[in-house]
Amino acid sequence: MSTAIRPPSWISKRRLFEQKLSELHKCSDLNSLKQIQVQIFKANLHQDPFIAPKLISSYSLCRQMVSALNVFNQVQEPNTLLYNTLIRAFTQNSQHIQAFSTFFQMQKNGISPDNFTYPFLLKACLGHNSLFQVRMIHTQILKFGFSSDIFVPNSLIDSYVKCGGGVDAARKLFDEMPERDVVSWNSLISGLVKAGELDEARRLFDEMPERDTVSWNTVLDGYTKGGEMNVAFELFEKMPERNVVSWSTMISGYSKAGDMEMARLLFDKMPVKNLVPWTIIISGYAEKGLGKEASSLYDQMEMARLKPDAATVVSILSGCAESGLLGLGKRIHAYVDRTKLRFSTQVCNSLVDMYSKSGNLDLAMGVFNGMVERDVVSWNSILQGLAMHGHGERAPKFFDRMMTEGIAPDSVTFVGVLCACTHVGLVDVAQRYFARMERDYGVEPQIEHYGCMIDLLGRGGHLKEAFELVKSMPMEPNAIIWGTLLGACRMHNDVGLAEEVVDQLIKLEPSNAGNYAMLSNIYAAAGHWDDVAKVRLRMKGTGVQKPPGASSIEVDDVVHEFTVGDRSHPQSYGIYKMIDRLGQHLRQVGYIPRAHY
Repeated sequence: MSTAIRPPSWISKRRLFEQKLSELHKCSDLNSLKQIQVQIFKANLHQDPFIAPKLISSYSLCRQMVSALNVFNQVQEPNTLLYNTLIRAFTQNSQHIQAFSTFFQMQKNGISPDNFTYPFLLKACLGHNSLFQVRMIHTQILKFGFSSDIFVPNSLIDSYVKCGGGVDAARKLFDEMPERDVVSWNSLISGLVKAGELDEARRLFDEMPERDTVSWNTVLDGYTKGGEMNVAFELFEKMPERNVVSWSTMISGYSKAGDMEMARLLFDKMPVKNLVPWTIIISGYAEKGLGKEASSLYDQMEMARLKPDAATVVSILSGCAESGLLGLGKRIHAYVDRTKLRFSTQVCNSLVDMYSKSGNLDLAMGVFNGMVERDVVSWNSILQGLAMHGHGERAPKFFDRMMTEGIAPDSVTFVGVLCACTHVGLVDVAQRYFARMERDYGVEPQIEHYGCMIDLLGRGGHLKEAFELVKSMPMEPNAIIWGTLLGACRMHNDVGLAEEVVDQLIKLEPSNAGNYAMLSNIYAAAGHWDDVAKVRLRMKGTGVQKPPGASSIEVDDVVHEFTVGDRSHPQSYGIYKMIDRLGQHLRQVGYIPRAHY
């Protein structure tokens, strides 16, 4: 009987340790990582030029940049690889200033960058203010001669188009490249699409020697986002290969254009479906208030054994919130409660928002209070819910609770607080918050905050104070600001101020009939009938017409929309009969309707 010879235990442990080291850079479990680091220190390998970068990469995955920096600082003579790894780690964790500081430290210490350094650094150049940084890096690339490595100019093109205003520089760089690959073409096409230069993007696409699926999808995405569905469909039909992205782009385009029939046709034709197209089509129906179709598709998705993830749930809930489709929203909530998604802050935020916008503050509050972890979006959602439902007196208490939990307010927070104060007339409270925004919290008031204050002052009858605030704004008041003030003038029958405000509105919106109609009603309420006639003649002279108002209600998973005098609904006879009966009851209790002219 033979016995297998086993290696000594220390050899087995060493092999296991070596295996852990080989995969160290992929480790995203913080506890395991710390245990491995202890073993590395015991083996005196923490300064190894190949192990230290892996440690930094793994700490980067765990979002532990302080620990990653400590690893870097323990290496006495860091090389280019180690600097590159730290720059990439800072970039991946959105610490862009630290990424550049590391690069400058690298130069100061006489460590030469290589063809990986600059692409990593370019990832830290985001937003419209980064164009100068991209140009600076471009200069260094030319100086040190790294342009010949196609990976480097490709990264430059991508950075130029992403930072805004750099499309011309990207095109010039592209034209000067001695060699291009598919990534070069796709990066520039993507930049042109994002800049809205669809014709130029299409021309470049037609010139491509070889087109991959990414190229087709990039141009397709541009046309769908630009609302040019006819061109998009023509391009889609020509595609040699269509993947899930291609189909999803078209379905999304038609859905956003309001053509759910075409969106559904493409969805049904799609050969293979994952969660993405299901999410798009269900969200599209939900957003349009078509609850039966959305619920039916949701059933089919479950029958296909596809489990909604956080992105799917958030998207569908957003559609429900948009149309007030409470029935489907509750179904999604029931699913969330059965899964780990109930611990997701993002999902719970969407539920709070959906319930608030669908008219059920109690359910919104229940979700909010049951959240494991709340962020600034959570507090903003509940504050806006309190504002919408007229519970503004509770907003200051919630704001104080938010501060107690250590959550810093942002500009959206103050919109919620100020709106909440507006709905219950808390003028003094709102003025205190408005004054503290920048002074105590470093949040500079934007036009929406001024709008809240003007609405609050106007509703409270402080029209002169509201007008003075409009004139003192650091930015140019828009039509919404003036329209808010005009609404207050109508509420308090201030004819003189209303005339001044309408003059400003007509300059901004000469074809908006609503401004004329409101001024006409203000004149009518004050008994200035000659002025009413003048405004009506003026409206006719400009050819503007006031669009009819619309209201909606959800009944049995269907949202019904009504406009003034609308008889298109199949049950319109019964609806109007009920309205007449309600009118009779109201007149019997002394209600006198207010006339509008």
